[in-house]
Amino acid sequence: MRRIRAALLEDVGERFRVEELELDEPGPGEVRVRVVAAGVCHSDLHVVNGDLPVPLPAVLGHEGAGVVEAVGEGVTRVKPGDHVVLSWIPGCGRCYYCRIGRPELCEEAFRLQVAGTLPGGALRLRRPGGSAVHHFLEVSCFAEATVVPEQGVVPIRPDVPLDRAALVGCAVTTGYGAVVHTARVRPGSSVAVLGAGGVGLNVIQAAVLSGAWPVVAIDRIPAKLELAREFGATHTVDASRTDDLVGAVADLTDGRGTDYAFEVIGRPETIASAYGMARKGGTVVVVGVAAPHEEVSINAFSLPSQSKVLTGSWYGRSNPGVDIPRILDLYMAGRLKLDELVSRRFPLEGVNEAFDALRSGEVARSVLLLES
Repeated sequence: MRRIRAALLEDVGERFRVEELELDEPGPGEVRVRVVAAGVCHSDLHVVNGDLPVPLPAVLGHEGAGVVEAVGEGVTRVKPGDHVVLSWIPGCGRCYYCRIGRPELCEEAFRLQVAGTLPGGALRLRRPGGSAVHHFLEVSCFAEATVVPEQGVVPIRPDVPLDRAALVGCAVTTGYGAVVHTARVRPGSSVAVLGAGGVGLNVIQAAVLSGAWPVVAIDRIPAKLELAREFGATHTVDASRTDDLVGAVADLTDGRGTDYAFEVIGRPETIASAYGMARKGGTVVVVGVAAPHEEVSINAFSLPSQSKVLTGSWYGRSNPGVDIPRILDLYMAGRLKLDELVSRRFPLEGVNEAFDALRSGEVARSVLLLES
C-alpha cells in the first residue's frame, strides 16, 4: 500500500478536493504507474456537471502519462521504469468487438467503466483506513500514482516529454483517429471541423497530414480560430458572427459543402449543423460527446436523397497500442504538433482552476503536473 495525493470528486457539481488516499499494490494483471502529467478533458467536466453518470466518489482523469513503478503477477507488457501512456479503453481481447478488430467498443471495458472498478471488481483506492473510492474509466490519473489494467498502459519511447505524451491518451488519438480511421480522409478532399478545442485541433492537423484542402475550422472564440490556423486550417468561420454556419461553409466550397464534416463539440444543434455542412454523398463524423439524454433531429427525406454517411467516432476507432506510438513518432519527426496544444500547466492543487479555464474556453488543453 502507498499513500498518494489525489483530486477527489465527492459528488456531482462539487469542486475537487485534494486529499491523501491509500493506493493498493497492483494485483494480478495490474500495473502501478507514477503519474507525471494528466490532461484536463471535457469528458471529466461532463462527470462534474452530471452529464456523464459514473459512480462517485471517484478520482477522475483519463488522459495521462507516467512511469511504471510496479507490476502484478503475470504482467509482461511493461516493467518498472518504462514510460507509458494510459489508455482509457483497455480492450479485453476476448469480447465480440475486440475479436472483430474494434477494441474501442470493448464490452468488458464499457462494463467496468460504468461500474467504476478495475477488472474483477477491484477497487485499489480508499480513504486512509476507511471507505473505498471508485476508479474513472480504469485510469484515475488525477493522482500522484494509479493502478490500472495491464491492457491500459501503452509503452512509449523514453525521449518524449511526458506532459506532451499525456495528451495522446485521449485528445490527440481521438482527433487523429477520427480522420485516419473513421473517415479515412483522402488527399485533396475538403474538410469542415466544427469545434477547435483540444480534440478539434487534432482533427484539423490530422486532416492536413492526410492532404485535405480546404480545411475549414468553425468556432465562436477568436483565439481558438487563431490556433486552428496555426494547426493548419486554411479557412475559419467565426460562429459568433453568423447564424448560418452551413451557408458560410457552402460559400467556401462552391455551394456544395465539404466532403467531410467533423462535429467535435457534442451538442444536438452543432451535430445538425455538421450534417448540413457536408455535401451530397459526403461523410459526417460525430466526435463530440453529448449528454446521454439528448436527441438529434435530421430531415428524414435528406437521408436517402442526399446519401450522406452519418457516423460516430469513439476514441477515433483507434488501436491504442499501435496508434499512440505512431502518433508520438510523428510528433518527434515534426509532423504533428503537441507542444502547442498545452495552453497552461497546473500543479495538482490547481485542479479546480484548470477546470475553470476549461469551462471558459480559454485553453486548448490544460495539463496537471503531478510531480512536486
